[in-house]
Order: sequence, then structure tokens, then C-alpha cells
Amino acid sequence: MRDRLSAGGPLLYRYPPGRDGFPGTEGAFLPCSFWLIQALARTGRRDEAIDLFQTMLGHATPLGLYAEELDPATGAHLGNYPQTLTHAALIQAALAIRDAPAPDPGSDRPQGSTSFN
Repeated sequence: MRDRLSAGGPLLYRYPPGRDGFPGTEGAFLPCSFWLIQALARTGRRDEAIDLFQTMLGHATPLGLYAEELDPATGAHLGNYPQTLTHAALIQAALAIRDAPAPDPGSDRPQGSTSFN
């Protein structure tokens, strides 16, 4: 599913592009990206979740807010702004990372390399 909905990096479309039934194009649906991060954290892929989460934090506006969608080509925020659903998904993703088991000591990621350790 991730491959079918990929908009590049951690960004995901809500529907396969061009199949939502509406004319025009749609941006990446930001709650989907945070839901992906949450799923990765809860399925033992904490390091991957942290990497994607940090990338998503870089997509915030200067005020630290998120819209409903993001144009993958330009990085412009689209749709409702600020979007409560996006922020709720961000919080859920952060909590899932916090609650995920820490990496094994033999992990490639140095301990203390993120604020989530």
C-alpha cells in the first residue's frame, strides 16, 4: 500500500493519484504520513519511524503548523490550514515512537541520537 500511495519520501496520497473521482490533482495527505509513522513504530520499526518523523517535522510551516495536504513538488501547504486531523496524527505518531521498544544495543543507530531515546 505504501508503494501505491507514495508521493516521495514520507509523503503519501490519500488515494492512488487520479483515482479520487475529482478533476485536478491532489497533494499528499499529511495525516497518512503520520499514520504510517505510527504503524511503523507499533510494528517494531522504530528507527524507520523516527527517520520519517524527523523528515515530516521539516515540512512544518515557520509556525510549526501543518495543513491538510502538501504539494510534493513544491512543499507548499494545501487545503485546510491549520488542520486539526494532521496535528492529532502527529501527536499519535510521537506517542507511538515514545512507547515503542528502544533499539537493541547492537543497532546501527547510536543511542541518544534522537530526542525519543
